[in-house]
Amino acid sequence: MTRSKRFVNLYDVLQNWLKTRRPDTLFSGSTPEDVRAWQRSFRRHYRGFFGPWPERVPLRLEVTGVEDRGDHWRKRILFDSCAGVTVPAYLLEPKGLARGERRPGILAAHGHGNGKADVVGVTREENNPDKLKTLDRLKYEYGLDAVRHGYVVIAPDWCPFGERRPAVEWTRPNRDPCNVMDLAWRYFGRPLLAQNIWDGMRAVDVLAAHPRVDPRRLGVIGLSQGGTMSTHLLIADRRLRAGVVSGYISTVRGDALGPRGRGNTCGAQHVPGLLLHGDIPEMLGLACPKPVLFEMGRQEGCFHYPDMIAAYRRLRRIYAAAGRADCIASDIHPNGHQWSGAKAWAWLERWL
Repeated sequence: MTRSKRFVNLYDVLQNWLKTRRPDTLFSGSTPEDVRAWQRSFRRHYRGFFGPWPERVPLRLEVTGVEDRGDHWRKRILFDSCAGVTVPAYLLEPKGLARGERRPGILAAHGHGNGKADVVGVTREENNPDKLKTLDRLKYEYGLDAVRHGYVVIAPDWCPFGERRPAVEWTRPNRDPCNVMDLAWRYFGRPLLAQNIWDGMRAVDVLAAHPRVDPRRLGVIGLSQGGTMSTHLLIADRRLRAGVVSGYISTVRGDALGPRGRGNTCGAQHVPGLLLHGDIPEMLGLACPKPVLFEMGRQEGCFHYPDMIAAYRRLRRIYAAAGRADCIASDIHPNGHQWSGAKAWAWLERWL
């Protein structure tokens, strides 16, 4: 009798699972009907990952500050997402609009760092040399770029960043607040990512109701965790018509957990049970046929460029089978983990 190999170290157990446990809902069709049938099946799994959404409450939108930034207005706002949860955000409005004119709206999703302040120009105003170095390396101020391209922009703080970050001493030294807060949230039966997705959908409520926004022309953009949030919001919110996902498309199996990975996981981005049924390309396949541009750096440091390309090709097969190959595109740039923007604004103008 052949004895199966035994694994003691948890890393070895994980690598064995990655080799032997194949997802059960990978796409293998070739027609639009195949895509729709597959989406129905995978969407059931996707919704099961997060449990029920929180109960909707009145937004109670409050403007707590207004600043004249020359070519646009920057407003700090608060809105209620669900019972007991208030979300701070910045709202950027371009100047020079004609009476009654409405513009497309953009949700600018930040990644790790200082939250919403990074993407709208607030962090730069602090003149902190270390923060400025990071901003410039990531080309992080795409929310500011968006308002200067004529969009009305909302940029909320995700949990646990910006104003929503818990006290440093609460998470203990050398603990990642993303992981700690995700575990804390799960005591109440809700993954932290589910809260962030819901907060994002409520931010879209604010954007869609803005008197200067055309609610039929809404999009979402983001780098890194901002790419994560752009992915999930494109899936979850039908009102978002198009997006730019930067520095995120990849596979959990390859880049985060696989032998070439570096344990690149994060509680704020964790999708419980995903690898039982698919991976990041399958999640993005739920957004099809929405137009999405993917930015990928050849010198990517958080992920591996070959894995990103493989994931992108996997997703392209879904779009091609749906007859919407024109709705997916790439911006492959020579740099590392950063926002590119080289094709983003033309892409958004085309679809919004």
